[in-house]
Amino acid sequence: MRLDYLTIFPDFFAPLELSLPGKAAASGLLDLGVHDLRQWAHDRHRTVDDTPYGGGAGMVMKPEPWGEALAEVVRPGSTVVFTTPSGERFDQRLAEELSTREHLVFACGRYEGIDQRVIDHAREIAEVREISLGDYVLNGGEVAALAVTEAVVRLLPGFMGNAASLVEESHAAESGGLLEYPVYTKPRSWEGRDVPDVLLSGDHGAIARWRRAEAVRRTAQRRPDLLSPSVLDDGTPIVRAVPGDAGELLTLQRACWVQEAVANDMLAIPALHESLDDVRAWLGEWDTYVVRRAGRLVAAVRGRLEGEAGDTWDIGRIMVAPDLQGSGLGRVLLDHIQAVAPPAATSYVLFTGAASARNQRMYKKAGFRLRPDLPAPPGAVVLTKRRGR
Repeated sequence: MRLDYLTIFPDFFAPLELSLPGKAAASGLLDLGVHDLRQWAHDRHRTVDDTPYGGGAGMVMKPEPWGEALAEVVRPGSTVVFTTPSGERFDQRLAEELSTREHLVFACGRYEGIDQRVIDHAREIAEVREISLGDYVLNGGEVAALAVTEAVVRLLPGFMGNAASLVEESHAAESGGLLEYPVYTKPRSWEGRDVPDVLLSGDHGAIARWRRAEAVRRTAQRRPDLLSPSVLDDGTPIVRAVPGDAGELLTLQRACWVQEAVANDMLAIPALHESLDDVRAWLGEWDTYVVRRAGRLVAAVRGRLEGEAGDTWDIGRIMVAPDLQGSGLGRVLLDHIQAVAPPAATSYVLFTGAASARNQRMYKKAGFRLRPDLPAPPGAVVLTKRRGR
């Protein structure tokens, strides 16, 4: 695999000479090239940035040096990776995809970013991926490029000394995308802490079961969004809502709760009267998941811990666009929000309209039962379910 890096700070990539990447380069498995973008700047000061059109803070990287650099570095079959906080979020699936490419060119921006025309031009001459490490901002793209590089190249055949070690890692497809289980080594006892007995038993079946259970437990505690089901049958992902979804959520819930108002012959339903600011506020208080199809937000659900002991998972706002109701999407969302409940949750609770017969049928089929003994909002009924372990 050939890897090229375009940057104004070439020294950032000195770590590529260390450890396994360095050995892979020395053996010929990797071919590395680090290029100073300023070599394609031809003025006296080797300028690579200028003020933004439209005003605003900061500087924008100029298109001319980037255009010349790409013309020299990109070749047929190249994939250009722009590391940017506005890109798609990097994960193990994307690392696996990029590991199949023969040539990656990392374009490392600085300041307020790279002139958009550079990215548009790159799409005309190569495959382009705009990638973000996560929901935070770095000073430049170099650190992100190094992180992506390490995640990708370690997947290349022959890179790891023991290829089997890739199989049980966190996020690996072979492990179901779970976080990795805890690991231990000698000594058997340290500072009063012992290695779990099962790992010393020699019973490989019991060890495998323990590791699987620990991986599920750790994932539920730290990354519940990774637990299945996370996709629909057609491959559409169920993803966490973001603040930018608030407007579409408001529109969707009004469409859904108009139907509830008709079914229950009442307008005193909170979801009908919430403002955009109200939706933005509860997005910060609830674990909310959404489904998009063809760019359109078509379904959502939310949950959070409630109760005096904080062990009741309150499920709410299960909503499906009217044209998709009856397709089973609501039941999938109900299953999903139960699956991602924190380990502390020992039961589920939800409420629906007293006259919402279709909703009640779905909840009862999912194992919920009516609880007339519990207080409910006006015109509503409460349903609960114990959590299976």
